[in-house]
Amino acid sequence: MRVLDEKLKTLDGYLARFRESGVANRIAGQDVAGSQGVFQSISPVDRSVICDVALGAADDIDRAALAALDAFGAWRDMPALERKAILIRIAEGIEARAEEIALCECWDTGQAYRFMSKAALRGAENFRYFADQVVQARDGQHLKSPTLMNVTTRTPIGPVGVITPWNTPFMLSTWKIAPALAAGCTVVHKPAEASPLTARLLVEIAEEAGLPPGVLNTVNGFGEGAGRALCEHPKIKAIAFVGESRTGSLITKQGADTLKRNHLELGGKNPVIVFDDADLERALDAVIFMIYSINGERCTSSSRLLVQESIREEFEAKLIARVNAIKVGHPLDPATEIGPLVTKEHFDKVTRYFDIAREDGATVAAGGVTLGDEGYFVRPTLFTGASNQMRIAQEEIFGPVLTSISFRTEEEALQIANDTPYGLTGYVWTNDLTRALRVTDRLEAGMIWVNSENVRHLPTPFGGVKASGIGRDGGDWSFEFYMEQKNIAFATGQHKIPRLGV
Repeated sequence: MRVLDEKLKTLDGYLARFRESGVANRIAGQDVAGSQGVFQSISPVDRSVICDVALGAADDIDRAALAALDAFGAWRDMPALERKAILIRIAEGIEARAEEIALCECWDTGQAYRFMSKAALRGAENFRYFADQVVQARDGQHLKSPTLMNVTTRTPIGPVGVITPWNTPFMLSTWKIAPALAAGCTVVHKPAEASPLTARLLVEIAEEAGLPPGVLNTVNGFGEGAGRALCEHPKIKAIAFVGESRTGSLITKQGADTLKRNHLELGGKNPVIVFDDADLERALDAVIFMIYSINGERCTSSSRLLVQESIREEFEAKLIARVNAIKVGHPLDPATEIGPLVTKEHFDKVTRYFDIAREDGATVAAGGVTLGDEGYFVRPTLFTGASNQMRIAQEEIFGPVLTSISFRTEEEALQIANDTPYGLTGYVWTNDLTRALRVTDRLEAGMIWVNSENVRHLPTPFGGVKASGIGRDGGDWSFEFYMEQKNIAFATGQHKIPRLGV
């Protein structure tokens, strides 16, 4: 309790400024009130009001987009080493304020401190990684033909919009914004309305590190107002979005008239396939971690457990015991493994599936109940005796809820795994190398881990197929999105040119 009390006291000091002045929009280096007034940010821990937040809409987005356009030329043309130095200073600023970022994010989203403390540092890592890519980001190829020397190069696309979610908002914001800035783009960022605090901290850190005014602008608001205006704005050349698939579809439609380039990292109903020859203790650890950490509110969570029938009973028995032992509690308590869900709306959505599971004939083997009266707490939940046709197996619940489905053969496991609209990630547990090769070849997912949980490596491509998204993050794939490819052809001699009208 003493550690929790100390964290709460420290947090109170960080929140004092927000309670006093709220969260303003940040446009061209200036605080700007929302054109539509304010809305309130509510903590899911105890439903208390954190602060007022600027409510932006089309007018605010227009102002931010024009600021980003004004700043674009100078940022694009700044020498690469100078831009690199600024990005490194941003990373250093994030590291210096990691505790502030983590505590504010815990209170704003309900995420457990044990995970958010690392998320802030991962944000710094994102800036450091892409800072190291700045110098060669525009490098191209020399492609010689019989008569021409072709030289390719890349140029930043221009001002871009970044729309980020509320599950790990700071880390995911840096994941999008760092490569955009490294490419030479300017940014208008609309953070999720449920988690505005750390987006404000990020733009402050960036400007203190020397990022010129207007290169990163933040406009708060809701999807139907600020989000839609950002997607429709003619000066915004691309939208990078992380969120649910239905919203991704709307973003595509809203950007159609301006031929907006879209990078959509969307939802998932990801399978973790456990074969009977797997290292079952390690598989158990990974299954539990990938659905119950981060409150189950992550797109890459392994929300469908496909377990071979020959080991199902033993595996599920161990799983039930572990799930029932997971500690739900105050997010700032270092012992807490699951905190409250982010909003009442999301809490209501997740808890509805408890009844849906029972109605469809599944067994609630663990959890399936809410906790306390103050915040949005639920017990980690496990459904067994499920089939892949049930809603709990087809719909993204996005909470600490796991659906267990048995299979007998490799072919049946693949059929079940692929029988979903989504295709973000897959996890395969087997000690048979040839089986691993066969299964990963046929598994419909953009990312697959074999005998591992999700371990992110920044140079590798991140993204999904089917309803899980369009495009890839990571390494050079990020630059392909934020930059235009250009080919320049030089004649190497007096090649024959067809003559007309002679």
